[in-house]
Amino acid sequence: MKKIVMITGATSGIGEACARVFTSAGYHVILTGRNRTRLDELCDGFMKAYGPDCVMPLCYDVCDLDACTRAVESLPAGWKDIDVLVNNAGLALGLEPEYEGDPADWSTMIDTNIKGLLNMTRIIVPGMVERNCGHVINMGSVAGDAAYAGGNVYCATKSAVKALTDGLRIDLAHTPIRVTLIKPGLVETNFSRVRFHGDNDRAARVYSGIEPLTGADIADTVLYAVQAPAHVQIAEVLVLATHQANGSVICRR
Repeated sequence: MKKIVMITGATSGIGEACARVFTSAGYHVILTGRNRTRLDELCDGFMKAYGPDCVMPLCYDVCDLDACTRAVESLPAGWKDIDVLVNNAGLALGLEPEYEGDPADWSTMIDTNIKGLLNMTRIIVPGMVERNCGHVINMGSVAGDAAYAGGNVYCATKSAVKALTDGLRIDLAHTPIRVTLIKPGLVETNFSRVRFHGDNDRAARVYSGIEPLTGADIADTVLYAVQAPAHVQIAEVLVLATHQANGSVICRR
């Protein structure tokens, strides 16, 4: 029986790359996101390439616990036993000093990066415990290791993801369920366009002078962790571009 992977924030960036990697590797993949049109487009493409039963779209907002619950409960019987949960949905907004930040941006980051992860963990992991198997992948960031200029609230949310991941691993140590934290560095996706509210020129400057990581690079790391032998728990992986030392030291050429 093929394993079922659920990926939040699967309509772009690292989430979409994870969906591609897992689908091509033969997993059944539940793609979740808020953009129904994009979800349907991706699923149509995957089904044409890998068969009609390889993916399942699920449209909802991870910030809304009731919507998350209804969405998961709506899954057909053959899709309910989720083997791998990839808590990928997340974003950064703004790069202002903390004392000049937009409270609306703060709320969106906290609700998505922290509460969204908690919502999905609370809904999916009890089933893993009941079945005595499963794997949770949480998408952290190098930003969770130390704050950088302008990162304040985003860095705080990713620090929280680190703490929540470590706490979940402790809570599940008596089970075979594995818990992995992936911490990407500079990855060229739509991340910076979102952060700068659609300012493409400003977003492009983030990646100038360096060859950044791609979503596929991170997806390959996620797949590696999932496919490790059952007795091997890849607890935490920091993935940086070659000329990036940490969240704030980048050698540009």
